[in-house]
Amino acid sequence: MAKKKKLSLAYQPVGFVLGWAGGALGGMAFRKLWKAIRDEDDAPDALDPDRGWGEILLAAAIQGAIFAVVRSAVDRTGAKAIARSTGVWPAKEKGGRD
Repeated sequence: MAKKKKLSLAYQPVGFVLGWAGGALGGMAFRKLWKAIRDEDDAPDALDPDRGWGEILLAAAIQGAIFAVVRSAVDRTGAKAIARSTGVWPAKEKGGRD
């Protein structure tokens, strides 16, 4: 149990870097998809008065879905790599306690 707690703490910086990389990948994927869908370089901003509700909510939904998928894929890949190299899964135990 102590080994698992130490590994979880040691994994936090790795998780942070993976999260940052995942965010960058998600942002690139979203920009490419938005360009393909609307032929625009920038997605609408929620405060843009020239954009309608539908367009703004569509962009937000697509962006949220892409970020969730990329983050999950990156987190899972990082955890599996740590588990393969250390033999310990680097996640918090169920119940919310480390």
